[in-house]
Amino acid sequence: MRGGLNYNIGVEKYSYSEFIEKVRRGEVLKCDIGRGEITGELKNGTRFTTHFIPELTGPELEKELIKNGVRFNYKTPILSEGWQNFLFYLVLPLIMLVIFWSLFIRGMQAGNREAFTFAKSRARKYSPANIPKVTFNDVAGADEAKQELQEIVEFLKNPRKFQALGAKIPKGVLLYGPPGCGKTLLARAVAGEANVPFFHISGSEFVEMFVGVGAARVRDLFEQAKANAPCLVFIDEIDAVGRQRGTGLGGGHDEREQTLNQILAEMDGFDPNIGVIVLAATNRPDVLDPALLRPGRFDRRIVIDHPDLKGRLEILKVHARNKPLAEDVDLEMIARRTPGFSGADLANLLNEAALLAARLGKDKITMAEIEEAIERVVAGPQRRSRVISEKEKRLVAYHESGHALVAKMLPNANPVHKISILPRGMALGYTLQFPEQDKYLLTKSELMDEISALLAGRAAEELVFGETTTGAQNDLQRATDMARRMVCELGMSEKIGPITLGRRHGNPFLGRDIFEDRNYSDEVARLIDEEVKNIIETNYKRAKELLQNNRDKLEKLVQILLQKETLEKEEIDSLLSDGENTEQSQLQ
Repeated sequence: MRGGLNYNIGVEKYSYSEFIEKVRRGEVLKCDIGRGEITGELKNGTRFTTHFIPELTGPELEKELIKNGVRFNYKTPILSEGWQNFLFYLVLPLIMLVIFWSLFIRGMQAGNREAFTFAKSRARKYSPANIPKVTFNDVAGADEAKQELQEIVEFLKNPRKFQALGAKIPKGVLLYGPPGCGKTLLARAVAGEANVPFFHISGSEFVEMFVGVGAARVRDLFEQAKANAPCLVFIDEIDAVGRQRGTGLGGGHDEREQTLNQILAEMDGFDPNIGVIVLAATNRPDVLDPALLRPGRFDRRIVIDHPDLKGRLEILKVHARNKPLAEDVDLEMIARRTPGFSGADLANLLNEAALLAARLGKDKITMAEIEEAIERVVAGPQRRSRVISEKEKRLVAYHESGHALVAKMLPNANPVHKISILPRGMALGYTLQFPEQDKYLLTKSELMDEISALLAGRAAEELVFGETTTGAQNDLQRATDMARRMVCELGMSEKIGPITLGRRHGNPFLGRDIFEDRNYSDEVARLIDEEVKNIIETNYKRAKELLQNNRDKLEKLVQILLQKETLEKEEIDSLLSDGENTEQSQLQ
């Protein structure tokens, strides 16, 4: 029910005509007349309210009330209608305009203050007192890189030693290599060893949407560096601003190129003995502008690659310092089982093992947690909740056993360390193969054996079930890519010969390896396809024949795998090593 002034429960609502009728019958005791509403009380104690049109009130209503003895009053509004209209249409918009104007002026003042700092460098400065205490002792697996950088540290500590002999220290040092191999860590170690001011900035922090800001920040950075010389300037991910010029759409001179031009000018413009050394890191040296790499700018380029066996062992020792390891943990064995791991991968490996041990309530990290962590890094976390049918489990068991058996019987395939039919990551099962030692060169026979091992899972499915499944998709892709590289890049095709086909290059702004320039005819392309197909078919046939000739070993391996679900290297060796040798295989 809609209400007005003094409107609540127990109040009767009358129309204006009903109110007048009750006044004339003498039933109304008193009333108050307001704007559009009359409230009052009847003689029997009932309270009431009446809504009406203001034009109805006037002398006639007053006469009627006086005539019938009704006491009445006029309720005067706080503001008259004129004043209300004035406040609503004029004062309220004026107040809103004042508020908006004050906020706008305040924003303009803040913008002006920001304009003075916008061109300031975003580099974080670390003084010798607050530099993170990272030294060369905290960096492992990069002995050659540390030796090269030690010279930089010596110059920063004692520049007179070099100046007396007329030697000029490199103005810039470029650290490049795959991600996670310790480029940024080495830069921090240089700063910690040299004990000088250290400026750290990412390449992406130079460039903004406003023209000229990047170049202004470069100028400000080098001005700060000169004022704090001798010092180090470290530009991380320099490829963000250092990509080759002249690659923008339409050949425009964009903001990134202006920033790069300013870096080139600053590095070649300051006094070589002023004591400012620039360190930069990137994992894409192929896209950098040649002017950035010439002598006088980044004079020295240091490769930070994946660590070898010795390097991995040293890295594991560094990251195991603050972790309680059980007595069964063999760091050398872990280093052998992690070829191709970067320093970041190894740090993550031990961290995952520590998390697993904590989850199980252990007070020390055992070898079991480390082995599980290796598999988590390589294949992903185990998916115990995934339930597969017995038929699919048998398919997976034959597929993985096929991989393992063929890899075990081929002399140049990587040794098998583990087979599992427990789902992990995106795979329903997996076979782990690791080389006994680091390999930097691969022969044709080694590549052919690897392709045979990759295709053995599909061959086992076809041999046993008479048809294949979708589980070999990744194996086929890897085998095909390997075969195509053998033909087109490595010159391992007898029909095509020792030549390289297809030049990979492209727009350096997008990346040099995006586009492939086809520098061969359609006839050669057809020959390439035939050679790739021939390599795949030859190795597939070889894998299938090996499985067929050793069907008893395959069945034995599958039966044990279905029972245990996971087989380690020792168990596999004991099942398959019976001293037999065939013309095509060599049991290991």
